[in-house]
Amino acid sequence: MLKFDVITIFPEMFKSYLKESLISRAQDKKLIKITVNNLRDFTTDKHQTVDDRPFGGGLGMVLKIEPIYKAVKKLKVKSSKCKVIFFTPRGKKFNQKIAFDLSKQNHIIFICGRYEGVDQRVAKNLADMELSIGEYDLMGGELPAMIVMEAVSRLVPKVLGKEQLLKERITKTGGFIEYEQYTRPKVYKVRKANKVESWRVPKVLLSGDHKKIAEWKSKHGKVIE
Repeated sequence: MLKFDVITIFPEMFKSYLKESLISRAQDKKLIKITVNNLRDFTTDKHQTVDDRPFGGGLGMVLKIEPIYKAVKKLKVKSSKCKVIFFTPRGKKFNQKIAFDLSKQNHIIFICGRYEGVDQRVAKNLADMELSIGEYDLMGGELPAMIVMEAVSRLVPKVLGKEQLLKERITKTGGFIEYEQYTRPKVYKVRKANKVESWRVPKVLLSGDHKKIAEWKSKHGKVIE
């Protein structure tokens, strides 16, 4: 079982996500386990303070290192092959190869930042990897955590329900092959202005010739690394 632990100040954001579709089924089948941890539970003051003003001045607030350190320390107890990931726009860009490597872990801890940032000592001393999901900034790390969890979870055997699908489409380097897909009807007619267009399924996919179909898929596919 692959275990995910999320550290966040907004645990409610994950409720709907965890109850839907394959993520929910994978948890029911005990293929993955996802625990959302409220960072405020690791504070010691009565106000459950998780942030403070940045040294050197500046607008906004910064998440403190103390509660994050306590959370990571507690969650890592008795865990083997654990990877701690901190989401930041300055991190390495997430890709399919990283998802493949992470799917081989036993335990992944996600640190979700908020406000103007997180004390840099978290990145330097607690995180094994700093990740970004793209060249843009978000309000926090919760959405990136969901994205990475989904990309990683679908690579865990039996999560998709068809192990053969992974065998056919995962490359030797951990990439994933994506190609065009079609289903019924064979012809879909759409009226545009004063004429009718026919959108057709490629003939080769209707031929039953598995060799030609495989060649077509190879030609029209894209390897996502």
